[in-house]
Amino acid sequence: MNPVATQWLAVASPPLAFVVTLSLLSWLLGPGRRWMPVDRPNERSLHTTPTPRSGGVAVIGASLLAALAITPAWPLAGWLAAGAGVLAGVSLIDDFRGLSALLRLVAHLAVAALFLLFAPGVADWPAGWLGLLAVPVAVLALGWAINLYNFMDGADGLSGGMTAIGFSALAAGFLRVGDTGAAALSAAIALAALAFLRYNFHPARIFMGDVGVVPLGFLAGALGAIGIAADYWPFWFPALAFAPFWIDASVTLARRLLRGERVWQPHRQHYFQRLVRSGWTHRRVALAEYAAMALSAAVALSALECEGIVRVALLGGWAAAAVAAMVWIDRRLPARRGE
Repeated sequence: MNPVATQWLAVASPPLAFVVTLSLLSWLLGPGRRWMPVDRPNERSLHTTPTPRSGGVAVIGASLLAALAITPAWPLAGWLAAGAGVLAGVSLIDDFRGLSALLRLVAHLAVAALFLLFAPGVADWPAGWLGLLAVPVAVLALGWAINLYNFMDGADGLSGGMTAIGFSALAAGFLRVGDTGAAALSAAIALAALAFLRYNFHPARIFMGDVGVVPLGFLAGALGAIGIAADYWPFWFPALAFAPFWIDASVTLARRLLRGERVWQPHRQHYFQRLVRSGWTHRRVALAEYAAMALSAAVALSALECEGIVRVALLGGWAAAAVAAMVWIDRRLPARRGE
């Protein structure tokens, strides 16, 4: 394909993803509504009315279309589309019929392993001090990224808005080093998520569902790994860009494990869930999480531009603020066993 044409495809992909997402959602909430699975509230839900789920079909469909358009200019987009497509298929079945936790986990780890072992450039990244442990640690990390998105999709507008911010940070990081293909795909995913907010911000008319959040977790982790492998950024950059997501999920899971709870069962112990249960509206919680995500992204991008004591001060200040926020919530709204 002509190089100019491939560049134009990359430039056009983000706005295309935005328009396609809006169009698909309009259809899903209109003629397609009869085929949508419905999330019915129970004692552990934060919503009170039956709401269609699997709206992530629109976000992932638009993102995959953008990835395929970008592939001639940036072949790794095809690998990302393949991994996200497989996970979307498995998750769509789970949304409609339900799959065992073990089967889902096997699928997640298999996709993570295949991508990290065989994607061009990613598979060649140095093991460093981890040595032989580099591959299993990387696979587990990507597998965790896939799952934590699912854990955090529990309040109106939360996953969509934070996806828009996090992938925008990745797009800026890729643009910083001149990787326009990776930047275009990251921006396309961010704009698709922003379009989803049109129908998901409180009061939500549709939820993302596993078909949306699981592939998004893969794309976030995989794009982060691509940047690490190419030496675009250190490992902490993508982790910090999505920190409000993974810290809430990781701390909550660790506490439940220490209490001997069944971590695979639904619960309402996440920090954002406790805020909603305390009386905060979905809108207020979403805006607070957006602010935290935007701050994390800004610190991550700023830290890339400095070194030494300035970088340490930036990262240390952010870490102190994050710990203070969690302590404040823990004291006011402690998590209790069985919730």
